[in-house]
Amino acid sequence: MLYLFLDQNTIKVLLLKKTIMGQYELFFFDKQHQTELLKLGKVVSTDLLASAIKEAVSTSKEGLRDKIVYLILPQESFLFLRMTIPSDIAPSALQSFINDKARAEWQVNLEDFSYDYLIEKKEDQSVINLFALEKSVLAKYQEVFTLIDYKIVNVLPETLACFKLFEKTLRKDKLERILYATLNRNTFSAYLYDSKGLISADKIKVSLPKDTPIETVVKEQLAELEKKGQKLNRLIISGENSETIRQDTFTKDVGLWTNPLKKIVSGFYQDYLKQLVTTDHQSFPILKFDVCFGAFIFSVENKQFSILKKNSRFKLLTHKKISLPKISLPLKETVIFLISFVFSFFVFTFISRSKINLHSFNNLIKTKPFTRPVTPTITNIPTATPTPSFKKGDLKIKILNGSGTRGRAAELKDLFSNKGYGEILTDNADRFDYSKSILQIKKDRQQAAIWIKNDVKNVLPNLKSEVLDASQAADIVLIVGKDFAGL
Repeated sequence: MLYLFLDQNTIKVLLLKKTIMGQYELFFFDKQHQTELLKLGKVVSTDLLASAIKEAVSTSKEGLRDKIVYLILPQESFLFLRMTIPSDIAPSALQSFINDKARAEWQVNLEDFSYDYLIEKKEDQSVINLFALEKSVLAKYQEVFTLIDYKIVNVLPETLACFKLFEKTLRKDKLERILYATLNRNTFSAYLYDSKGLISADKIKVSLPKDTPIETVVKEQLAELEKKGQKLNRLIISGENSETIRQDTFTKDVGLWTNPLKKIVSGFYQDYLKQLVTTDHQSFPILKFDVCFGAFIFSVENKQFSILKKNSRFKLLTHKKISLPKISLPLKETVIFLISFVFSFFVFTFISRSKINLHSFNNLIKTKPFTRPVTPTITNIPTATPTPSFKKGDLKIKILNGSGTRGRAAELKDLFSNKGYGEILTDNADRFDYSKSILQIKKDRQQAAIWIKNDVKNVLPNLKSEVLDASQAADIVLIVGKDFAGL
C-alpha cells in the first residue's frame, strides 16, 4: 500500500509492504517542487502531477509494483462541517439530517460531493465531523493516477491523519483544546482540535523569520487564538525541526503545556512502530512523515470511513429485519422414526397379550451357554467436502521466484496452464533465499489449496499454505523456494 500525501508543492510517499512474518517493510520518499502541484487543494496540471508522482514512486522497485494508493490531501481540498445531533436519533433520519444541514451551511447539493463522516457518541448527544470532496475535484485526482496506472482506494484529509496521532492521549471525561503544529525549516503551520475532533478547517500558517526564536512566533499565535476565545490546554509539536525541542523549556517559554509528537508516538503507538521494518537500516523519520504514518493507523482502526463509497456509513446504520429461524425436519429420518415407533408399539402389545410361559423362558435363558459379545467396529464416515463456487479457470495466480535459480516461476506457470488454471503472472520475489516454497491463498479461495497441492505433489510434496491478504489483486500467490528442483 502506498500512503501518498500531496500539498501545494510537496509530495511524501510511505510504502508499506507486508511480510510473511506480519511486519511491514517500509520505503519513504519526499520532495519539495519549485512549481505548484496543487492550488487551493485542486490539481493544477494532471500531466505535471502525474510526472511528479511517477518520479516519487520510482525511487523504489516496490513502489512501481504496488499500484494501490491511499491518498492524503490537504484540508483545503475538502469542505468540513461539524454538527451536533441527539444520540437517540433514528438511523433512517440521520442521512436526511446531514443532507439538510450541509445544504444550509454550504449552499450546495451534497449529491455533487463524495463524502463520509465520523461520529463521536456521547450519552445525551453526539458530534458528527463531515468531510466532503467535490466529485469534479476527485475526478481530476483519479485521472492523474489513471495516467500512471495506479488506483486510489481511499482519500483522507490530512487533519484526520494528524488527529489519529494523538487520539489515544485524550481522556473521555475531559474536553481539551489542542493545537497540532508542524515546525518545518521556514514555516510554522497548525490546526485547532478538541477532544471530539477538528474544530476549524482554517490552517494557521506563518513564515519563520531568521532572527526570531520559534518560541516567540508560537507565543504570538497562541495569543491571537486566545483573543478569539480559543484558550488552549495543550500544544503538540511535529515536523522535522521539532527534533531538538526540549519539552520542559519550551513549555515554560511559550506558556502552554507542550507535547513533542515523537514522545507521544513512542509512548502510545509503540505497537505500530514495532511492525515497521526499514530495509536499509535507516531510522524512520516519523516527524517528517507524520501525516503518512497517521493515515496508516487510521486505515487500520477506521476501516468503515471511505470518501469513495457514498452513503457507506448509512447502510451500516440501518437496522436489519429480524426473523425467526425456520426449522425443517429431514423427511427420511422422520419416516424411519415413525415406522420404528409403530413397530415397537405392536411388538409390546403382542407380548403383553400373549400366553407365553415367562418362567420357562427365563430358565431357558439361564441354561443358555455364555457367549462373549462381539464389539462392533466403528467406521469413521468421511465428511463430505463442499463443492466450491469457483473453477480453476476463475483463479488469478501470481508465481514469484524466490529460489535464486532463473526460470523456476516459468516452469510452474507451464505446469499450472496445463492443469487448466486461469490468469497466471510471474515475477521475482522480494528476495532470492527462500529455502521452502510458500503458498498464499485468500480466505474465500481456500478450496483451491487442495487442487494446487495435488497438482504439484510430485515436485513440491511438503508445500505449506497460509492466508493471503484480501487487498492483493491475485487470488493465489506461490513463492518458489530452493526446495523446487525443477520439472
